[in-house]
Amino acid sequence: MFVKIFLLFITFFITLNARENPFFPSVGEKDISYTTNVLVKKEPLKRATITLPSTARVIKSVKIEFQNLDGSMETKKINLDNSVDWHLPIFVSQNYALNENQPVKKTVVKKEEFKKLFTKKYTTFYVNGKTLKIVTKDKLLRNFLLVEPHRIVCDFKRFDDLRSYTKKLKNSPFKSFRIGNHQGYYRIVIELDGYYKYKLSTIKDGYMIKLL
Repeated sequence: MFVKIFLLFITFFITLNARENPFFPSVGEKDISYTTNVLVKKEPLKRATITLPSTARVIKSVKIEFQNLDGSMETKKINLDNSVDWHLPIFVSQNYALNENQPVKKTVVKKEEFKKLFTKKYTTFYVNGKTLKIVTKDKLLRNFLLVEPHRIVCDFKRFDDLRSYTKKLKNSPFKSFRIGNHQGYYRIVIELDGYYKYKLSTIKDGYMIKLL
């Protein structure tokens, strides 16, 4: 009888489900990721820039991929829907002095006026950002867009001997102007600094070209 009781006790003891740490519950217990004690020094983020191609017009989202302490990789995404100027870079930076509750100072933007570029006989050119004003009494026969490089071609009716002329600009979406004489009309070729659509409209004293 004593032998049977002893054997039952041994069997019960062997079948016990012991855990290494009794302070954690057995139900739903899972492995915990541990980080390494080896320190990997990285240069602190100051500021990085991203330059967009000239075809970019709207920024839809920003995604950042980062590494956690345990070495795993994750991503965070910010959904946006804002227009962008591809001439300007997009910055990624950290600023500890930035306070989200601090009111943002509104910048008063002065209304820019058209600046005169040059005059060629019967035609005068003015520019204001992405808008070009062509002041002339000559009739516009046709206008169209050519690529590689992107350029707008405008033909104006005029029976005259007009010498060829070239004008280059700096820091303007209108990169250069070329004017040449043809039989019964003269042609203006406006080279652009990137990819654009354009809208041409008739105004009181000529024509207006707006880049889109």
